[in-house]
Amino acid sequence: MKLLALAAATLALAAPAAAQNVEKVTTTPPGRILAAAKVKTGATTVYLSGQLASPQTPGGSDYGDTKTQTISVLKKIKALLEAHGMTMKDIVRMDAYLTAAPGMEGKMDFAGFNAGFAEFFGNAENPTTTTRTTMQVAALAGPNFLVELTVIAAK
Repeated sequence: MKLLALAAATLALAAPAAAQNVEKVTTTPPGRILAAAKVKTGATTVYLSGQLASPQTPGGSDYGDTKTQTISVLKKIKALLEAHGMTMKDIVRMDAYLTAAPGMEGKMDFAGFNAGFAEFFGNAENPTTTTRTTMQVAALAGPNFLVELTVIAAK
């Protein structure tokens, strides 16, 4: 009985410790992205390489607009994280590379990117967010790509 009680107490202590491996620091007032994320020693960290959108139809060459591509890429990231036992809530860092969007006079579609981002962060399913840098680049790996994302997740 004492051994069983000791095991239960050990598990109870381990769960909060694991949950405290990452501290997310919000801005004041809270905004779309975090001010900082502190990942403590002992956390499991996963680094995902840059991800690009999938074609809207299999084998096609239409990847959609910036919002559509952002959603496509974040769905890929979600699946990759799940394969590592993590969720979108575990993302602590995102780098977003956007190219000029058609019809935007050489500018990236930042509003479209943020609209796609909002479907995965700061909502009922995932009330958290991440640190993030968003930058416009001259080009990505192919002429139809408007969005590439890299992320770091930790828990």
